[in-house]
Amino acid sequence: MKSDSDSFSATDHIMMSRALRLAERGLYTAQPNPRVGCVIARGGEIVGEGWHQRAGEPHAEVLALRVASTDARGATAYVTLEPCAHFGRTPPCADALVEAGVSRVVVASQDPNPHTNGSGLRRLREAGIEVHSCLMYEAARELNRGFFSRLERDRPWVRVKLAMSLDGRTALANGESKWITSGAARADVQRWRARSSAILAGATTARMDDPRLTVRLLESHSQPDARPGEGIKPLRVVLDAQLDALAPSAHLLDGTAPTLVLHAPGAQPRDQRYARAELATCAVGAQGRFDLAELMRLLAQREINELQVEAGPRLCGALFEAGLVDEFLLYIAPVLLGDQARPLLHLSPLAHMLDRKALRAVDQRRIGEDMRLLLRPTV
Repeated sequence: MKSDSDSFSATDHIMMSRALRLAERGLYTAQPNPRVGCVIARGGEIVGEGWHQRAGEPHAEVLALRVASTDARGATAYVTLEPCAHFGRTPPCADALVEAGVSRVVVASQDPNPHTNGSGLRRLREAGIEVHSCLMYEAARELNRGFFSRLERDRPWVRVKLAMSLDGRTALANGESKWITSGAARADVQRWRARSSAILAGATTARMDDPRLTVRLLESHSQPDARPGEGIKPLRVVLDAQLDALAPSAHLLDGTAPTLVLHAPGAQPRDQRYARAELATCAVGAQGRFDLAELMRLLAQREINELQVEAGPRLCGALFEAGLVDEFLLYIAPVLLGDQARPLLHLSPLAHMLDRKALRAVDQRRIGEDMRLLLRPTV
């Protein structure tokens, strides 16, 4: 996407930075909608601001215009995503900006949604409003990488969460894995879960670890008075080809969070243990393994923007080799488990060092006693 202006002023950058910080407040709650912030300014002074909190509720532009009131006339609106131009659960924001009388609109990124894509900016220009785009474009895309992935690639942004020892092991040979990392690292995982639309586990992990895959111990940005983690419930997704992997007492079947169990065509539950979960079929290919590309399309159809995978080395390795991993969230604990313990990923053997899988570090920091790396494939 090319910029409509060769340069932006220092004030423009300050205002868009503020709009992006506002957008981040919807990190856990705006999905499946994008996280959007808006600032209305006159003469370098903010007269209104807002951010999109939840799907179905007013968008950032509407909230900012309410605060600005009549001061919006002749002002500049800074929006992190192109204003919508269609009627959905709320009226078009492009029309609201026109009616408010703003004279200039600066956006960070065009909306990939086909209902809007370019039409919001076109509506503003037709009304005689000066429009500029691409200010802090990369930052805006990064904030909504899952939304862009779903609309542009027809699949979620896939993040694989892994915890390993210093010697690259994720569990003992007998499968015991609790706990490799510190409490601080496990608390940090909750924040990444909370920003995800769904959390995926395979049958082996679901059976051996009996995970809950819920959000716990998290301060809610949108509800300061709420109990930690209250109301944030990503979809739990389990791959269980023959509907026989989970015990009746499994936490994933307890009904405490929405749960989708994907199974092979023709598989039928043999009892009522899956009664509180939704069942759906997914294509199965060679060796009885799920068609991972089809899995991603199914999740995109359910408006899953960011998918966090918390699975074993086989499923994580298969996703990586299929080119479906966008980033690894890797926690490294200062412990050793030995060469008989389980590996990080199951990958096909390499014949040459030139075939090694390269990753780049996007972020690295210490979390308690552990190190956390955010890594993305280089190609």
